[in-house]
Amino acid sequence: MAMAKKKSKSIAARLAPRRIWIQLMFLVIWLDPLMLRLHGMCGPVFHCYSCPLALFSCPIGVLANFSALHVFPFIAVGVLALAGALLGGFVCGWLCPFGLFQDVVAKVPAPKFTLPGWMGYFRYVVLGALVLAIPYWLGKDHALFICRLCPAGALEAAFPNTFRQAIAGETVIWPTVTKMSIFGVLVVAMLFTYRPWCAVLCPLGAVYTLCNSFSLFYLRVRKGGCNACGRCETLCRYGTGPCRPANDRRCIRCLDCTACSGVVVTSVFERDSDAT
Repeated sequence: MAMAKKKSKSIAARLAPRRIWIQLMFLVIWLDPLMLRLHGMCGPVFHCYSCPLALFSCPIGVLANFSALHVFPFIAVGVLALAGALLGGFVCGWLCPFGLFQDVVAKVPAPKFTLPGWMGYFRYVVLGALVLAIPYWLGKDHALFICRLCPAGALEAAFPNTFRQAIAGETVIWPTVTKMSIFGVLVVAMLFTYRPWCAVLCPLGAVYTLCNSFSLFYLRVRKGGCNACGRCETLCRYGTGPCRPANDRRCIRCLDCTACSGVVVTSVFERDSDAT
């Protein structure tokens, strides 16, 4: 058992610094190199289906559009339930293309600060109001419909399509001032704090991080290996730290904290009494 713990720890610790390469690998998948365009299927990540290079449809867009139609999105809910049950916040930390964009922008040298944890509850406001309630009651033509505000839509669809129209000599349809402003504010925020969209506003993150405490794979703090030194919290760039507790709803499971010997990645099939 001790050897298994050590092996799990060492694998996670070696994998964490290479996270960006795994994110790039998944980015290639989401950008549909084979030109399959499976927009009738729902993907598990935050990626606008209007992007010229989108493989699947966006689960948040599907939820919002089906809410406007007053139809229950069985496939989208199934995809989210399956991904959440298997991985939880790992989807945000390792698979999401908009998360990768935020991580890249954060590499620009600038002083970084941590947002207060209570701001994470705004994600549930966005999910309940902009994704579900407003589309249901006011339709998808409302100014507060999530797809009209989405920063991922601005980056992946609005800007590329505007550029394409300009190059082709077509009538240019400019993104709305509201969408461009939201995107601009977020990019500035990305310079000074890690993943502001994920931490404060992402409705998809609200779904996945709810699954952190019961997903198949999750973090554990070993009682025998933890001496309360606080190193895991220092390693955490997102202000959660596995001791506050492990699998906090803000945790995207970047695995940086596994550089501390007391933190391990485990699964529900492993019964480890020496963990919290």
